[in-house]
Amino acid sequence: MTAPLDLMRIHTGDITEMRVDAIVNAANSSLLGGGGVDGAIHRKAGPQLLEECKTLPKCPPGEARLTKGYALPAKWVIHTVGPIWHGGNANEAALLASAYAKSLELAREAGARTLAFPAISTGVYGYPKDEAAKVAVRATAEYLAEHPVFDDVIFVCFSAESALAHRTALDEYVSGLLPVKQKKE
Repeated sequence: MTAPLDLMRIHTGDITEMRVDAIVNAANSSLLGGGGVDGAIHRKAGPQLLEECKTLPKCPPGEARLTKGYALPAKWVIHTVGPIWHGGNANEAALLASAYAKSLELAREAGARTLAFPAISTGVYGYPKDEAAKVAVRATAEYLAEHPVFDDVIFVCFSAESALAHRTALDEYVSGLLPVKQKKE
């Protein structure tokens, strides 16, 4: 069995170009498109994505929904809603960890073996990139340790700053500087 940390990697680029089984969309709760990653995914997937999203229930922070990928290279899109940053005292870390775990769960249930994540909540939702990367790496590593079904999990970062934050978080996790389990709030 491959160690969970060997399955995670960081890539700087455009998530809509990733040739993986599923990509994760940092969506808003309406699932009807928006700016940033969400808008880029909707534009690239085509109008069928919006039509399918209209049939889904709203998605609260920390939850996820699955759709087809349509014109994207990925077969599926997993829409998840991360928390809006309110200074770190409004359960943001637990909600963000849940967004990653629920996305991984939907990917597993769909049979995806390869998955690409954006840096959830770090755009207009204002989550600090360094802190969000730590939550992303920890939540993903914990899920992969319990569910060894994936071949490749990629953190696709739009900027060098985000990629550095993810690389640092992954290095800290490997060296034991990040706690293994999320603290309960």
